Amino acid sequence: MPLSVSKHPLVADSLRGLRDSTTEPEEFRTLARNVITMLLYEATADLPVRRGKVRTPLAEADAIEIEAEVVAIPVLRAGLGLLAPVLELLPRVSVGYIGLERDEETAVARIYYKKLPKLKGKIPLLLDPMLATGGSAAQALDLIKEAGGRDTRMVCIVAAPEGVKVLEERHPEVDVYTAALDERLNDKAYIVPGLGDFGDRLFGTGN
Repeated sequence: MPLSVSKHPLVADSLRGLRDSTTEPEEFRTLARNVITMLLYEATADLPVRRGKVRTPLAEADAIEIEAEVVAIPVLRAGLGLLAPVLELLPRVSVGYIGLERDEETAVARIYYKKLPKLKGKIPLLLDPMLATGGSAAQALDLIKEAGGRDTRMVCIVAAPEGVKVLEERHPEVDVYTAALDERLNDKAYIVPGLGDFGDRLFGTGN
């Protein structure tokens, strides 16, 4: 499973703000948007294209058009915070949703919602900000594969080695793009150092 950890200084600078416990939700949302936008450039760099011509006001010029349609699939609810840049940047995109709810006692997620468009011939892009145990991501990728998805990519903000290992074992064909590979999981299966509960910080619902 190819794992791409961004080395771009702009990604690192935005990640610093996301990690900071004093960052307020409004700024947190802006920083998350910045990181995802930059990770998208990397995750879509090899999309199939069609070459042609376009006429400018002065002359004819060579042109490249993205040929494939991408299906953005955020994992509810936190993944919604990663969706807007995808819709703005990609010229041909549809959206599916997968709802996974984590049991705080067992750290195991259960599927409570699934709505996917037709995936055949399209490129699925799984959006989940935290790759922790890898269980939720693996379940989501199972559903995508069962629905006919191929050449799937995953974009997350922070990953843990434990989660990466799970995806290497269960979905070695999936490329993962992240801003950081952190140290470990703690005894509650939260990423350390991480950035806390992404959904709570994004939506301002923490205590």
